[in-house]
Amino acid sequence: SVAGTETRPLAAAAVAAAQRHSAGVCPPVRVKVLSASESGGGSGLATFQLPLLHTPCSVAMRRKQKRLLQFVGLAIVALLFLPNVGLWSLYRDRVFDNSPDTLDGPGGIPLVQGLNRVGKDSQVGHDGVRRRDWHDYEAIRRDLSRSGNGEQGKAFPMTDADRVDQAYRENGFNIYVSDRISLNRSVPDIRHPNCKQKLYAEKLPNTSVIIPFHNEGWSSLLRTVHSVLNRSPPQLIAEVILVDDFSDKEHLKVPLDEYMVRLPKVRILRTKKREGLIRTRLLGAARAKGEVITFLDSHCEANVNWLPPLLDRIAQNRKTIVCPMIDVIDHDNFGYETQAGDAMRGAFDWEMYYKRIPIPLELQKEDPSEPFESPVMAGGLFAVDRKWFWELGGYDTGLEIWGGEQYEISFKVWMCGGRMEDTPCSRVGHIYRKYVPYKVPGGVSLARNLKRVAEVWMDEYAEYIYQRRPEYRHLAAGDMAVQKDLRSQLNCKSFKWFMTKVAWDLPKHYPPVEPPAAAWGEIRNVASGECLETKHFASGSPVWMESCLKGRGEGGWSHGQVFTFGWREDIRVGDPMHTKKVCFDAVSNNSPVTLYDCHGMKGNQFWRYRKDKSLYHPVSNSCVDSNPKEGRVFMNTCNPSSPSQQWVFERTNATVLEHFNQGAH
Repeated sequence: SVAGTETRPLAAAAVAAAQRHSAGVCPPVRVKVLSASESGGGSGLATFQLPLLHTPCSVAMRRKQKRLLQFVGLAIVALLFLPNVGLWSLYRDRVFDNSPDTLDGPGGIPLVQGLNRVGKDSQVGHDGVRRRDWHDYEAIRRDLSRSGNGEQGKAFPMTDADRVDQAYRENGFNIYVSDRISLNRSVPDIRHPNCKQKLYAEKLPNTSVIIPFHNEGWSSLLRTVHSVLNRSPPQLIAEVILVDDFSDKEHLKVPLDEYMVRLPKVRILRTKKREGLIRTRLLGAARAKGEVITFLDSHCEANVNWLPPLLDRIAQNRKTIVCPMIDVIDHDNFGYETQAGDAMRGAFDWEMYYKRIPIPLELQKEDPSEPFESPVMAGGLFAVDRKWFWELGGYDTGLEIWGGEQYEISFKVWMCGGRMEDTPCSRVGHIYRKYVPYKVPGGVSLARNLKRVAEVWMDEYAEYIYQRRPEYRHLAAGDMAVQKDLRSQLNCKSFKWFMTKVAWDLPKHYPPVEPPAAAWGEIRNVASGECLETKHFASGSPVWMESCLKGRGEGGWSHGQVFTFGWREDIRVGDPMHTKKVCFDAVSNNSPVTLYDCHGMKGNQFWRYRKDKSLYHPVSNSCVDSNPKEGRVFMNTCNPSSPSQQWVFERTNATVLEHFNQGAH
């Protein structure tokens, strides 16, 4: 046996014991099984003490005893050492994840998943830049194995009790459902397949993730933070800054502080009065330490490998603002899916509503997963080099509360020497609220903000806005001298340059000067003499029949019986200069005619007004019909001789109608 007491890893001790025993050295053996850290191998587990062998001294050891010694040593290695290596691996993979399917509130804090491990080895490209695979395959494996409420981004199975108004009242989305979904829930990887093979620079700038909030729901805010920490390489996260814009909910005070103390990279800033979204973001940006600032909203979920694609573009050109693809988290059931049309360019109409337009053929790339230029950002989710952000002046501090800031930063970066891109390989889900659940002291300043942006950045193009929004023309927008001086100091280009070189495709979808409409005014049915009506203008509401208001001396352009058959060949509520954003929509023959948000892509919203006075729907090959007794308006097989399918617009433009109907049957 071995002389004295040896303390070393079990496998080495067993081998040494056998060697020394065969040499005839026979004092008793005591072997101490050590952790990897005590033997120089890494982090430690518990220390075990085990008597390995105690035999009488013998000069000649029989072969049977030698075999027994070897067997005992190997058995102990198998039973003690290897299982504990496996336990450590499991601990490392699952640390911070003790809440797979349930939600813990302030009293029971679920820790965050952690310890990212990346994939393939790095490679050096033709440009000399070393790139690597930044995917965290262990985290991906964990997410794929999860099951439960909302996992894999699936819709929560709701009951009528889940849909009560109270569930939406404080947040504008169903907080009851949110509270029943894990903070660490998995989301579907809906990136283009090419994204899974992409390598990004091995050396990327780190980022401060800034998340402003006001009276946000507990679970939606924490799920945002968890998704960022769970799905980001730790070395790329300098910090996560939560900026509380004077919330008055108790769960966002001491409970939030106590929760976040467990997450060392998260810190909380609090305003002393209600500042609004814009200045709250600026407060976070002013305190940021990261090389890049990444803004997120407080009800988001970061998707697989979302961060490296953003930082990589900034590493290549620090004057690039990069936006992720924004996916939709349903405000009712929290199902996760792409936006309609998926990858599209950000744009606006001339009432300054944000729009999305198709990527023109000239800008489409062979690889659809590659970043593409976008004239305007959606607003809340983007990454920007911190120094470049401040060189641009940050946000205009004269903008109040929220609204217009996405146009200001978009126009500014393009016109003042930078660029803006959307990158399809970075995806972040966002809850689009059912409605804004809180009031802002002093009221919303959207109109004032839009006027301010137009006056500083849009030059003569501001007139197109005033033509559609005449109330903006004489609206006070504050002192703009500082912003105009900044534009001059940065030697920024004109807005005409922006419209010509950057947003050159926007007028095809939203022309500054609206082409003449084909028909407009009331739409009267020949059979009943009644008019089409849509009183509430709400998306999803039906179109029906009612007595014509004009016939009762109640004419005007503002009521629900005025429609425009415009140059997009859709039918919108309102007169040609003041249309609402809802259109006639039909699915199939026999389906009702309803209002849905206008998309300008024809399809279910594509109509023909034919010489026989029928409203023809090419997609369903049917015509608008009516039932005067029930007031219903629906699609039906076309019958040119049926008066119930004949409609008369109050005013028509024969030239435009003829142009529309060329080639139509």
